[in-house]
Amino acid sequence: MSDLEERPDRPRVVTIRDVAAASGVSIGTVSKVLNGRGKLRAETRARVSAVADRLGFRPNPLAQGLLAGRTHTIGLIACDGFSRFSVPVMLGIEDLLASGEISVFTCDTRDDPIRERHHVERLLARRVEGIVTTGRRAETRHGLGDLPVPVVHTVSRSAGPGDFSVVPDDRGGGALAVRHLLAAGRGRIGHITGPRRFLAAVQRAAGLTGALAEAGLRPVAEPLFGEWSEEWGRQAAGILLRARPDVDAVVCGSDQIARGVAEAMGEHGRKVPDDVALIGFENWEPMALGARPPLTSVDLNLTEIGRTAARYLLDAIGGAPPQGGVLTVPATLVVRESTR
Repeated sequence: MSDLEERPDRPRVVTIRDVAAASGVSIGTVSKVLNGRGKLRAETRARVSAVADRLGFRPNPLAQGLLAGRTHTIGLIACDGFSRFSVPVMLGIEDLLASGEISVFTCDTRDDPIRERHHVERLLARRVEGIVTTGRRAETRHGLGDLPVPVVHTVSRSAGPGDFSVVPDDRGGGALAVRHLLAAGRGRIGHITGPRRFLAAVQRAAGLTGALAEAGLRPVAEPLFGEWSEEWGRQAAGILLRARPDVDAVVCGSDQIARGVAEAMGEHGRKVPDDVALIGFENWEPMALGARPPLTSVDLNLTEIGRTAARYLLDAIGGAPPQGGVLTVPATLVVRESTR
């Protein structure tokens, strides 16, 4: 039995050393033939190629990539693990990269700068060709510093000079919600949202008040800032109804808040959407679809943010890096029964 025949107990994998031995040339010559490199005689190339075909040799894609200076991998650094904010971005990144047979190493920093630096070092040691970061807040984050590979930041914009970030349009989402309500004939619109310390809450409120101002209107009351919770939604709905019992629509800063508002409206004898139309934010489907009635919600298009970031990262890897700055991906409105 020859060394290249399969044994019953273990299949024999043909290696580049086998091809070299059978061809009567060096391993380096075989490598040059298989990768189309170097100056070799035509008959040598033909002989080596024929032997490789006869033996059924299959090149290792990773080894070939390393010879070409490529690993076909990128790193993804998430600050909050696999949350409802990070996962859609990850899916968008992988959707776009899969067609190019590029793999993704995913790391979770848990909002720890030391852990993040460790992950960056490990990714660079693995020779990734680029890095994407994703956050869960609109707040500005620190950059990763001067790295030998391109970096694209998502959701949280980077403060690093020259860094490129792809972020959601919180302000535009607030305006989008108001325009939908105005088109439906609602004009006495209130706003209940999360903590004022969160940039996303401030931007969503600014989008709402700006769209109302364009229509010559104002909110029925000052925006109510509180917490990202159903309980706050229930409390704030009571506050709003006591101040303005004539309110006919409420835009909420999150789907959790909106679900609490919907419950409170029922307890106060108000029907959604007959008496009060209701819009949530973020289109978190388990929450939006679980509400009664199901919530119309602003979708921040996080998956598209991931796709966009991956597209720009591939351009950068290919030698065409984006100019530093921020690219905003427009929000969309998913209409359900709470505004119909």
